[in-house]
Amino acid sequence: MIAFVSGTVAALAPDTAVVEVGGVGMAVQCTPNTLSTLRVGQPAKLATSLVVREDSLTLYGFADDDERQVFVLLQTASGVGPRLAQAMLAVHTPDALRRAVATGDEKALTAVPGIGKKGAQKLLLELKDRLGEPLGAPAVGAPVTSGWRDQLHAALIGLGYATREADEAVAAVAPQAEAAEGTPQVGQLLKAALQTLNRAR
Repeated sequence: MIAFVSGTVAALAPDTAVVEVGGVGMAVQCTPNTLSTLRVGQPAKLATSLVVREDSLTLYGFADDDERQVFVLLQTASGVGPRLAQAMLAVHTPDALRRAVATGDEKALTAVPGIGKKGAQKLLLELKDRLGEPLGAPAVGAPVTSGWRDQLHAALIGLGYATREADEAVAAVAPQAEAAEGTPQVGQLLKAALQTLNRAR
């Protein structure tokens, strides 16, 4: 198993980082939150999980070991593959997922694209004793994840866009984010923002 990759960030895309390790470019699938912490040309170290399929080898990257561990544990539930596990971590922090499972918060799980009401109920049952207890308590009234604007802006800067371009793209997708029920999905907003930037060029 490849436990981590450490090297210079060679390229960034909406869902992938390429890290140069010993002259080899390793493509690593990451959530928008993780990608927003990376910068092209800067050193990076990502905890990783290698998913082996008959027709592919896919490396998934995480900000830390805790996130990777939750990614692996999520896949012990029936019907949860690496893509859905990563989508869950794109929407919620590991602690937010633990809290959702511990408190039976169905709504938090249905906020993840691809999880419906029945699927959420099933996941709550299957994951109940697997994820463990939340590590820290959230501040009263504070959102579990940092603001979508900050996350989206940081992700766009990380992809090489100028601050002005990032500001304009965030403003362009703001109506979509504010119309969304619950916590806006940063991954979806990033795709929409990239489309507006491509149109502007």
